[in-house]
Amino acid sequence: MPDRGDGTSGTDRPGSARYVFGVRFRLEPAKQYSVDPSSFETTLAREAVSPGEDGWLFFRDHLWRGELGDERFMRERAEAALGVPIESVDFRELRTEQAYLDALEDEIATDLDRFNAGSVREVRNKYLGSSIHVQK
Repeated sequence: MPDRGDGTSGTDRPGSARYVFGVRFRLEPAKQYSVDPSSFETTLAREAVSPGEDGWLFFRDHLWRGELGDERFMRERAEAALGVPIESVDFRELRTEQAYLDALEDEIATDLDRFNAGSVREVRNKYLGSSIHVQK
């Protein structure tokens, strides 16, 4: 994570959160070379945008019940981020601090119709399932 100019990274600030994915990628060496194994697994994390800011609806737009809504799209995004061919990607969790989760729930509550839901809890279950991990 790059330094934000104040000596801390984005994960050091109160109220931070990250979407965490499992990614399987492969190496494709030049023809005269080979690798063994050619596939590897890693964890890829994407910083969550602060609730209310442009892009904060990532969970609504890309997740359903704690699963990826469009795995092909997320493979393409992971390939662009990592610069290697991606074989598979799956959503693992929203890893968050309590302050971020509180802010997220407050923002959701301001417009439940946007989510076609009657409660914040319903929105959380609808999109994130049980895939929220609050860090202390």
